[in-house]
Amino acid sequence: MASVLIVDDDLMIADWLEEVLVEAGYEVCGIAATVADAIELGERFRPDLGVIDVRLANGGSGMDVAAALRRGGEFGVLYSTGNPESLGQAIGEGCLTKPYPGSSVITALRIVSDMVSHVPASCKAPREFRRLNGVN
Repeated sequence: MASVLIVDDDLMIADWLEEVLVEAGYEVCGIAATVADAIELGERFRPDLGVIDVRLANGGSGMDVAAALRRGGEFGVLYSTGNPESLGQAIGEGCLTKPYPGSSVITALRIVSDMVSHVPASCKAPREFRRLNGVN
């Protein structure tokens, strides 16, 4: 199964996401709360996917993490946000609007993975998911 980087400055949410992803068979390569830590983990482990909160510790932006870790489209980005309108032309495949259940994260990551692989979506999108219109 794919490896995932979790980027969220709320430790309770990050731990919950890790539990949900591991139970679904994903390998979590790390959890980061800041832009700098996320980029360092991403460059070290080269994950396939990222679940990235838009607002991070120290005023950081998850969009900066996604931009830094994109490698020719090989890094699938799923943002997590309470305000999807703030994403504008963000680099990435999709976002989940908070709050969302664990099952939606798993389904959304499958869709993001399909998008990165340029294959049709293998499942129906959860209601909290939306594709991004930005540069991918």
